[in-house]
Amino acid sequence: MPKTTPGTTQRTAVAADWALDPADADAYERLARTLCTGGHDQVDNPEWVAGARDAWEELPFLLRRGMRRFRRHSGPHGTLVIGGLPVDQAALPATPSVLGSVQRQVSVSAAVLTMVACGLGEPLAYRAEKSGALVQDVVPVPGQETFHGNAGSVPLSFHTENGFHSHPPDYVIFLCLRADHDGIAGMRVADIRQALPLLTPASRQALFAPEFITTPPPSFSADAATSEPDVKPRPVLSGAAEDPDIRMAQLVTTPLTPRATAALTEFGRACEATARTLRLTPGDLVIIDNRVTVHGRTAFRPRYDGADRWLQRTYVTTDLRRSRDHRPHDGHILTR
Repeated sequence: MPKTTPGTTQRTAVAADWALDPADADAYERLARTLCTGGHDQVDNPEWVAGARDAWEELPFLLRRGMRRFRRHSGPHGTLVIGGLPVDQAALPATPSVLGSVQRQVSVSAAVLTMVACGLGEPLAYRAEKSGALVQDVVPVPGQETFHGNAGSVPLSFHTENGFHSHPPDYVIFLCLRADHDGIAGMRVADIRQALPLLTPASRQALFAPEFITTPPPSFSADAATSEPDVKPRPVLSGAAEDPDIRMAQLVTTPLTPRATAALTEFGRACEATARTLRLTPGDLVIIDNRVTVHGRTAFRPRYDGADRWLQRTYVTTDLRRSRDHRPHDGHILTR
């Protein structure tokens, strides 16, 4: 599988790291359509997820091998962009335009996302966010233009997903169903492997100290902070000093000391200096290693005409067992 060239200029549109050839895309679509006609019509049905898990094993070998390699090491940028996936554009309804929009009904795009999620690990969702749906819509919503979350259209600052939680996802997957009208909306990504060399030793030391509080993002319900008992001071960086993990959201991470404030500011500058912008087209799928990569979004102008930008999102954990105490009946939804 080709790898993205290191040192890509920031804010440059990035093409797919790898595009499925027509034969492999056709095979993927056949499996997705089979999942849409297998007797279960709900994405969140455990039996349907089990079917998607089995279907993953039937996907083209090169795709499965590339995903396995990415899971072992997510590379210098912590992202993988695959182009040419089926989204059944001819049958797409109007882009949703309501708050909390999710994909409950089985569809080709939901099957595409869920198969990839099962190849990386297991799909995961949070009851307090988007009503606990495994496949969620990322769409602009009228009246929410300045909302700092997936319903807005203003710039979205850098963050890892759900860093406040005791069980954040390991990966976040986005599938583009529609691009924005003007082709200017961009997903911004920055990886610690690029940003770390830009940090001073003092900032590195501060970022490894438990001197930061990260609270639930605006996309979570108002009572999420009280339902999550592990919201406590944490470091932004943890693990290996030369290749650490990140937990941070610029909007909701608060430094608790002067050195933490300075270090978080420096880290933000390092992310800006090394960021890449991905401008997605229909059929592009982006896998973000949420442990080492922050992401955000540029501004764009929605028209609310039924053809606005439409991404679908799924979270993935590599170890479902570790969150067993948060998941009733051993399901895929974390209730606290």
